[in-house]
Amino acid sequence: MYKIVSKEMLTPTICRMNVEAPRLAKAANPGQFLIVRADEKGERIPLTISDYDKEAGTITIVTQQIGASSSEIISYEEGESFADVVGPLGIPSEFIEMSPEELKAQRYVFIAGGVGTAPVYPQVKWLHERGVTVDVIIGAKTADLMIYVKEMEAVCDNLYLCTDDGSVGFKGLVTARLEKLILEEGKKYTQAVAIGPMIMMKFATLTAKKLELPIIVSLNTLMVDGTGMCGACRVTVAGKTRFACVEGPEFNGYDVDFDEAMRRQTMYKKEEMDANEHHKCRIGRGR
Repeated sequence: MYKIVSKEMLTPTICRMNVEAPRLAKAANPGQFLIVRADEKGERIPLTISDYDKEAGTITIVTQQIGASSSEIISYEEGESFADVVGPLGIPSEFIEMSPEELKAQRYVFIAGGVGTAPVYPQVKWLHERGVTVDVIIGAKTADLMIYVKEMEAVCDNLYLCTDDGSVGFKGLVTARLEKLILEEGKKYTQAVAIGPMIMMKFATLTAKKLELPIIVSLNTLMVDGTGMCGACRVTVAGKTRFACVEGPEFNGYDVDFDEAMRRQTMYKKEEMDANEHHKCRIGRGR
């Protein structure tokens, strides 16, 4: 059993949990994910690792309440345990393999959208610990939907906040802020990384391409089973079919067929809605 040692609601629908998983924490690297099964009859849920503490033996997961499975995970309280937590899975971020000399030559900009800010954090933290220059752009609809602001401030060189309504930071899209940084403020980067909603990553990639800036994207939101067995995360990358869970989740953004990926995200919409209604009824009767 995997005990929940702390639980915090970052927003009304986004929950952060620290979970006891010593072997997983010891082996985890930025960019990887894990699979949570709440109980013995529960669905396998892939979640990106949002942080890990090798000494304490804990991992951090951040879950956004969207459907039945995410609602089930969030319903668990501190002191309760999940039936299974499996990982780390997926290929770590490519910078893990860089030499210290290569890392020193890099200047990263991370573009985080919504709950995608959580998996950006361990990557920025890892780079910061090795003295790499890292800027971060966080985008959200409103100020109260921003997450990981204080945490990110502690591990990046410059943090830029963007909101659709202008309630905090730059009023506008993360792509507009990226353009402003490079074209008007003279920022120079060697690599961009975008993690967030698929539509955001698509336009971040288009903007990066216009700016001649290499960009990596994470397709973790496509995953269902997390092992390559279900095929739900199939996506065309550089003209070839790839599986996000076993060959990713990170890919060169220039190569991803985002329109196909977005179509895949709607494949099980009706089934998810039906499952969510069933979950609400079950929770109403007590878990």
